[in-house]
Amino acid sequence: MRYLILSDIHANLTALDTCLQAAQGRWEKAVCLGDVVGYGPDPNEVIDRVRSIEAITIRGNHDKASSGIADAEDFNPVARVAALWTREELRPENHEWLEKLPLGPLQVDGFHIVHGALHDEDEYLLAPAQALDSLADAPSPVTFFGHTHVQGGFVLQDDKVGVLQFKHVGGDLFTTLDIDPVATYMINPGSVGQPRDGDTRAAFAIADLPNKRVELWRVPYNIGEVQKRMEKNGLPEPLILRLSFGR
Repeated sequence: MRYLILSDIHANLTALDTCLQAAQGRWEKAVCLGDVVGYGPDPNEVIDRVRSIEAITIRGNHDKASSGIADAEDFNPVARVAALWTREELRPENHEWLEKLPLGPLQVDGFHIVHGALHDEDEYLLAPAQALDSLADAPSPVTFFGHTHVQGGFVLQDDKVGVLQFKHVGGDLFTTLDIDPVATYMINPGSVGQPRDGDTRAAFAIADLPNKRVELWRVPYNIGEVQKRMEKNGLPEPLILRLSFGR
């Protein structure tokens, strides 16, 4: 079974649809690692699309804040404005859908999905020391995580934690990670809707674990189109500008 791995869509319908078009015919089932909404201008449209592809979805911190499960007091002021705006924009059925999203980790066909760390959905895994506990306690050889908006991850092998970094050479849209059966992996597909690794292109992954491979994708999308909708809806300028820099 080939899985489409989505994360941190952040209400960016243009980026999501571009990813779905690029991945067409290459996957059989989809999962989403959380933060379906927040920051972006299309919360209802993105939820509708995620539901239409029947993606197995867990919640992220922005999903909690936007649905009212958690307040947004621990968000920075810009993120708080977007979360509260999203909360007002959600249709009742989509608000209810967000409220009912399960907490990770969740097992899916031999691998697991989490939003942040294995034991804390709100923790950012940005360095090997931060990833060690999740790798050591991982209930399956491969876990997909999000939250950082950085495509990459970590691998535990021979009692050492290594960093996974993916380079997309030339015009290649994806690079392939070969899964070592004796290693343990935490893999971040990157953010669909708001990358923060210096690459403005939308990110996702396609996992073919029976054949021990994961494709890490980057696809360009019409950023200006999204920024215009954000501006029209009065979303904060820093959120609009950062899409142009991938930071």
